[in-house]
Amino acid sequence: MKPAERAWRIGRDFGGVVPRAHAAVAGDWNPLSCSGVRQLGEVVLDELALSGMTLTAPPPKLERTADSCAAAADELTGLGLAGAHGAPPALRVGSIRRRRFGRQTYEQLTFDHDPQLPDSLTAEGFDGPATAVVHLCRRGEERRPWLVWVHGAGQGQPIDLLFSRARRIQEELGFNIALPVQPGCGVRRSRWPAYPTMDPLANVAGMMRAVSEVRAVLRWLRPQASAIAVSGVSMGSPVAGLVSHLEQVDAVALYTPIFGLNTMIAAHLGRWGPSVRDTIELLQSETVEQVMSVVDYQAVEPSPPPERRLIVGAWHDQMARRAPALALHERWGGQVYWHRGSHVGHLFAGGVQDASERLLREVSREASRNPE
Repeated sequence: MKPAERAWRIGRDFGGVVPRAHAAVAGDWNPLSCSGVRQLGEVVLDELALSGMTLTAPPPKLERTADSCAAAADELTGLGLAGAHGAPPALRVGSIRRRRFGRQTYEQLTFDHDPQLPDSLTAEGFDGPATAVVHLCRRGEERRPWLVWVHGAGQGQPIDLLFSRARRIQEELGFNIALPVQPGCGVRRSRWPAYPTMDPLANVAGMMRAVSEVRAVLRWLRPQASAIAVSGVSMGSPVAGLVSHLEQVDAVALYTPIFGLNTMIAAHLGRWGPSVRDTIELLQSETVEQVMSVVDYQAVEPSPPPERRLIVGAWHDQMARRAPALALHERWGGQVYWHRGSHVGHLFAGGVQDASERLLREVSREASRNPE
């Protein structure tokens, strides 16, 4: 793509942020109300975030062909979800350093982790150990309930302590909190492996690695936990959803869930114009869909009972849209809460906070009624 065309597309897309946001809320918006102004503002944030994440990165290029994914598709569909995800190696602490973010103190724990990926992904060079990172907010030696919070795209930094409301959950609800950093994100951004990318095989390998890392963290926490809840935001929703199926947990909460990582990436690449059509077609191909079947969390049942499953959707979600939350609730049942704003805006919504805390309080009450 020529520099002039790129500059034109970036300017055109950012210039359309407010018109697109206005069109999204039309028919469900009162411009004279405070809630209406907030709705529009939240959708503008979604559109700005999409433009920023999509167009400020280098223009995407085709990483491989659908035919080059065929071997992985054959192996992974043959293994199935249960066969593709082996038991994670035990977490062995590499280092623990005390940190501070504002008024919140936390520990940054690192450990080396090799998830033993299937042969077809190993052949492509996606196997091997990587240094995993998890931020811990804990106090005292007594057993407490734990919340494992899996971040979304563009996160993985200490500011996640704010987005997850770690301090309030710790001080008001008595939970300890673990915040794993997904591969290639946040404080791991400059380290191997790169994730997420435009390569569908790298994306399935990265997500499988993230699932294995979070499972290792959860198993390490279990002896010191009276109960464990796992939650995932956006890109973290498939990870948390799969972990809640592969491991026994007491509650699961998913926020603005996505259908699949490659699907979501492809849905927004059109901003680059016809030059990226081949990449979009690859990410949306049937072969890639078969590859991603081993991380399809919407096809499995979580271990917690329905009353301890929470799905939070955003009515004006411009990133994941409404459909994944609707489909997941139909599949999983449980509780559903609709934020009337946007994908980004739900992070700051009081109603979402209330729904989350009701679930966590129930987990805490159940743990106190049934101490081990």
